[in-house]
Amino acid sequence: MSTKSVLVGQPNQPYLGAVQQTAHVRVSSVVDVGRENLVEAEEIDESDIVDRIFEAVIEQRLPPGTKLSESALCEAFGVGRMRIRRSLLLLASREVVELHANRGAFVASPTPEQAREVFEARLALEPNIARLAVQRAREEDIAALTRHLEMEYVAHKERHRHDAIRLSGQFHTLLAQIAGNAILIRTMKELVTRTSLIIGLFGAPGVSNCRDDDHAAIVGAFHTRDAEKAAWMMTLHLRHIQEHLEAGAKTSDSVDLMALFGKA
Repeated sequence: MSTKSVLVGQPNQPYLGAVQQTAHVRVSSVVDVGRENLVEAEEIDESDIVDRIFEAVIEQRLPPGTKLSESALCEAFGVGRMRIRRSLLLLASREVVELHANRGAFVASPTPEQAREVFEARLALEPNIARLAVQRAREEDIAALTRHLEMEYVAHKERHRHDAIRLSGQFHTLLAQIAGNAILIRTMKELVTRTSLIIGLFGAPGVSNCRDDDHAAIVGAFHTRDAEKAAWMMTLHLRHIQEHLEAGAKTSDSVDLMALFGKA
């Protein structure tokens, strides 16, 4: 079994360590969680942990600046400290988590300058993604978009805020999927996550992510096969989101990680 050292910047020195390359293998292992040796069976792997934390950030269940205590995450996921550290390293590589020497891990807190850069990137990319998606959409793709709009409408109507946030982000990645460009899909997933952090930090009261009627206008252009209209509606949509950001960052309450991620 080979090992390699992982170093992610000077602030992450506590996370320097040997990472065993046994990806996605579920085995029983004995790990030291700081208090005692704990025998763990059928552990979830890093990708599962990363996905759940990633989803919680997108849904704004984990606000920017939330401290991600290793011990609390160990208890919530039922895994050892090294597995949590590897998961946090993966999240840090996506800039979803920030790692600080002697302080630990925190959900990333974008600066106003970073927020501006994210929206500049989205305005440069997404109108053309919408244009390509209209040009390449099949009838089943348009039907999928229509079903997605219906789910968004229900989530908003029934005030399921976290579902509404998740679905609004998925709408944008769905357009990239219809456009048929793998690089754009990956880029959109990153930009949607960063936007969720930005809105969680700078969003005006009552603003979650996207308005479903904005999305409906974009989907309307698919039905008429009007690629230029889709591009323009996307531009207006992104500007609308950006206009509802406030200059001052909001403070967030502490989050019970055990309640959020723990087994029922």
